Amino acid sequence: MEIEQSSLGIIDREVPEPRPFQGVEWEVVRRMIHTTADFELLDLVCFHPRAVEAGVQALAGGTRIVTDTHMARVGIPMRRMEPLRCVVECLMTDPEVAQRAQRERTTRARAAVDMILEHDVQRADSAPRIWVIGNAPTALMRLLEHIHSGATCPALVVGMPVGFVNAAESKQLLQAQDRVPFVTIQGRKGGSALAACVVNALADVALRS
Repeated sequence: MEIEQSSLGIIDREVPEPRPFQGVEWEVVRRMIHTTADFELLDLVCFHPRAVEAGVQALAGGTRIVTDTHMARVGIPMRRMEPLRCVVECLMTDPEVAQRAQRERTTRARAAVDMILEHDVQRADSAPRIWVIGNAPTALMRLLEHIHSGATCPALVVGMPVGFVNAAESKQLLQAQDRVPFVTIQGRKGGSALAACVVNALADVALRS
């Protein structure tokens, strides 16, 4: 904890006022810089105007969180989630997801999005979720298809797929829509750890409320 606080203090000193982000948005971006040691994020992070409010409200209300990788799932520790009564789910290694992906000749990430939404229908669970996508552009693009069709309306999408094939493009599509709040990054950068730390920063705010 002492090392973490020292690191955050260094970031504060190296990004003096006036900063490009204020309030909780700065807490989120500072956590992202802390996770990556990448100050270029100051020019790349994009917040929907309702992102912070929607994310904190959903976490304080005990939302269900979906991640596209188990790395992101374990990166959101239960010590933060249990006091908020939040659950973190990932179906990427579910055998049914693998079978479906093979049958439909698609990616497991895309199949997992479909299965999560089908499970919600079966459970009659219409509560808005937080989606945390840090690896798979196909997961983000499939989720956006469902959003545009009206099949789902997440509380927040943390969309940060990393890589060279459709990563930047999928994030552009996320920014182009206004149906759901989002936090994203322009370009190729991203990753599971980065996406998870956004939720952790918002959870810290919810826990203070």
